[in-house]
Amino acid sequence: KPPPTRTGKTIAIIGSGPAGLAAADQLNKAGHTVTVYERADRVGGLIMYGIPNMKIDKTDIVQRRVDLMKQEGVKFVTNAHIGKDIPLSVVRSCSDAVLMAVGATKPRDLPVPGRDLGGVEFAMDFLHNNTKSLLDSGLEDGKYISAEGKKVIVIGGGDTGTDCIATSLRHGCDSVINFELMDRPPNERAEDNPWPQWPRIFRVDYGHKEAQVRQGDDPREYNVLTKRFVSDDDGKVTGVEVVTVFWERDRDGQFKFNEVKGSERIYTADLVVLAMGFLGPEDTLAKALAGEGDQLTLDARSNYKADYGDHATSVEGVFAAGDCRRGQSLVVWAISEGRLAAENIHKYVMRNELEQEEAELSVPGREWLQTLSVDLDLDELVKEVEQQGYSLNSLTDTHRKTLAHLVEDEAANGNGDFAKGRLVHRLMAMLRETPRRESTMGSF
Repeated sequence: KPPPTRTGKTIAIIGSGPAGLAAADQLNKAGHTVTVYERADRVGGLIMYGIPNMKIDKTDIVQRRVDLMKQEGVKFVTNAHIGKDIPLSVVRSCSDAVLMAVGATKPRDLPVPGRDLGGVEFAMDFLHNNTKSLLDSGLEDGKYISAEGKKVIVIGGGDTGTDCIATSLRHGCDSVINFELMDRPPNERAEDNPWPQWPRIFRVDYGHKEAQVRQGDDPREYNVLTKRFVSDDDGKVTGVEVVTVFWERDRDGQFKFNEVKGSERIYTADLVVLAMGFLGPEDTLAKALAGEGDQLTLDARSNYKADYGDHATSVEGVFAAGDCRRGQSLVVWAISEGRLAAENIHKYVMRNELEQEEAELSVPGREWLQTLSVDLDLDELVKEVEQQGYSLNSLTDTHRKTLAHLVEDEAANGNGDFAKGRLVHRLMAMLRETPRRESTMGSF
């Protein structure tokens, strides 16, 4: 269902993940011309390449939704790395507003000896390449990091770590172990974790359950600190040296870990996947803006600084939503932020039109009716309206435009007297509606 009319405003969205797609959908429905830029070869961002296919189908769910948005008028440009392959200035020059929805894709690294060995990979490289190869060729092209027959160690928990475990199992790994630095969570809430806080308790996700079925036990080992990666003569990883740690509060009350003496040991590994979270968005767009003379303000965690609900950055006409603004989070939060950002982008690009609408609505209903070329007994009409508990001032801009068109159409057909009767009838029907102002962004 493409919008019936276009506003003439053009919006550029950088990033086609859940935040970008949510914003694009809303802005397109509002009548704006929306172009979404994606640096990968497929649209979807995190939900296309970051989340494995067994958790969300890319063809029947993600691509189907993208295709529907295309039919409704949203434009998608893939293989477009804004700020690198395409200057950000070019995008800004042909847009009334820009939304940055690029996610938090800068991974947290593990700078220990042997980090540069072959076989030590970031989780997103592992997951992205796997899904792309799966979609391109059913894993026949070999353009992915294979865990087949390998002893795999995943460092870091959370959803990403679980996805790496499950993907390794599907490749046919020999074994998979998951290292976590923290203590094993309790089975029930601790005293310092009361409701309504999120319950920090032990959970078994799908990857852990699959590993239990395959290997006979849970793949997770807690209180494990990686000290170095061990290699062979060919520069490939062959093991991980670790040490056990325990946590306690220091004099300032902060939790810190201490190593357990004599607990050093080495685990054999052919593939190590780093899944330790993300540090915020990459600096490509911030540097591009700086190169254009605009300083993008970042928060303490290096995310794009923009107030929640407003989403405007420190750069005029540039907005931010999703993980690049709030940090690594859930898909539902990204969708919510995309919608909120879209509403505020609409207000921004339509500010002149909305101000004019406000000015028109400031004219009292009775005075406005006098501008119509219809001979009305306004005193009698006002009396009738007030007797029924309504006010002419509650007529919205949409109501006024509808009534004005009605009068114009009837007058053009020589039905002046008939127009008077229809006007009063339609007027009373409109006043019986909920007495609130209708927004031009009814789709939000």
